[in-house]
Amino acid sequence: MRLARFRHGNRIATGSVEDDYVRPLAGTFFHNPVPTGEDVPLSEVRLLAPVLPSKIVAVGKNYADHAAEMGGDVPEEPVIFIKPSTAVIGPADPIPYPAMSSRVDHEAELAVVLGRVARHIRAEDAGRYILGFTCGNDVTARDLQAKDGQWTRAKGFDGFCPVGPWIETELDPTDLWLECRVNREVRQSARTAQLTFGPNRLVEFISQVMTLLPGDVILTGTPAGVGPLEVGDKVEVEVEGIGVLQNEVAPGG
Repeated sequence: MRLARFRHGNRIATGSVEDDYVRPLAGTFFHNPVPTGEDVPLSEVRLLAPVLPSKIVAVGKNYADHAAEMGGDVPEEPVIFIKPSTAVIGPADPIPYPAMSSRVDHEAELAVVLGRVARHIRAEDAGRYILGFTCGNDVTARDLQAKDGQWTRAKGFDGFCPVGPWIETELDPTDLWLECRVNREVRQSARTAQLTFGPNRLVEFISQVMTLLPGDVILTGTPAGVGPLEVGDKVEVEVEGIGVLQNEVAPGG
């Protein structure tokens, strides 16, 4: 099932996407998701970020080839960091290019969406706590990352976490094709089988550190090929079995 948040007229709602229609839900993805019986043409809605998480937990150097291109080794355990909830944008929303940066990069990723409160979860039980998967882009001000020596500013600008276009709930994430295209040019291409730490292991590890809440997002890491963006670029992140997340880079403040 594909779960989406959308705007239809003056209404913001959640629903399931089936063929060319959205079927609105009376509740939420997490509580009493009862279909209303409506069928709204997909062409008449604007898709929004599928969730508004309390936090985004991202993972660094989780593909060996990306760790190598960044001049590092594969870590012995997941390297995690936080992106603020205000970084989240949805499909077709602009990625702002901050005035204080001169190098903004794309980082295509498989994103995990939590469906239940998760604390001290074992990897073998993680599937019960995952609502589904979506496409993510861990946009990064690379020059500021190098300047600061830590990642909060570089990763935390408003609009630096596009996610969408929806959440796919029926998906095996262990070996999916993932690609990033900029102006139709392929920049990144990999399979999730190359992840050092897969989604279930990440849920286990992160939930030992902090409580994960329904709607929280885990960005699982990016493969090699990260590169610069310019104002006007059209960025596409595609994950097999999910779809395409597209955003355009716009001048930021």
